[in-house]
Amino acid sequence: MRLGKRENRQTDSILADEIGRWIALRVRMAGCKGAVVGMSGGLDSSVSAILCKRALGDKVLGLIMPCDSDPSDEEDARLVAHLFDIITETVDLGPAFDLLLSLLPADGRLPVANLKPRLRMITLYYFSNRLDYLVVGSGNKSELLTGYFTKYGDGAVDILPLGGLLKTDVRQLAQELRVPAEIVAKPPSAGLWAGQTDEGELGITYDRLDRALRVLESGQSNQPDDEVLARVREMVSRSHHKRAPIPMYEP
Repeated sequence: MRLGKRENRQTDSILADEIGRWIALRVRMAGCKGAVVGMSGGLDSSVSAILCKRALGDKVLGLIMPCDSDPSDEEDARLVAHLFDIITETVDLGPAFDLLLSLLPADGRLPVANLKPRLRMITLYYFSNRLDYLVVGSGNKSELLTGYFTKYGDGAVDILPLGGLLKTDVRQLAQELRVPAEIVAKPPSAGLWAGQTDEGELGITYDRLDRALRVLESGQSNQPDDEVLARVREMVSRSHHKRAPIPMYEP
């Protein structure tokens, strides 16, 4: 992903309208009828679902997919769906997750945790095929640039409406869209295991991460290369394979 810079930053209201038009255009270009989005009860998925609802009306399905998850996450997802009149379906992936684990060797926390977003991806595309809808991802620019997503899990989607916005930008947009304050304020988490948080796993707050990413965007080579900036630059470089097209050998 190119480290582009947002010039002449617009108001969040105009930005929400522009993203909505972009979503509608992408759905039309694909010849699809609507959009399906996973609703986790978190900030990014809530904003993505609301933007889809604004753009497509009732041609949006919010999939709630608990997988040995914190029950409060499902409650938050249902709250957003109720407030914004988003059609939902719930698929409990816990039994499938447990069955798959029983067939695989136990081999560390991360391999097990990454099964969850990959099971959700399968489920999203099942409904996508069934309804002729596009799969809308909720990844933001901070996550995409640092590789903080599961390859062929939450990274496997058709469009990314928030892909050009840093996490701090998404928070501001959420306030414009009137996302419930408790969801905006809750610690970001992929729900990979009990007590897991994004910032705990990244080892840096999103505020500090986004400041470093903005420095990298600026292209100012004379910027002091402090420890945080060096670390973020390494994260961007190390995760390049997650954003790049699949390498192919061509004889």
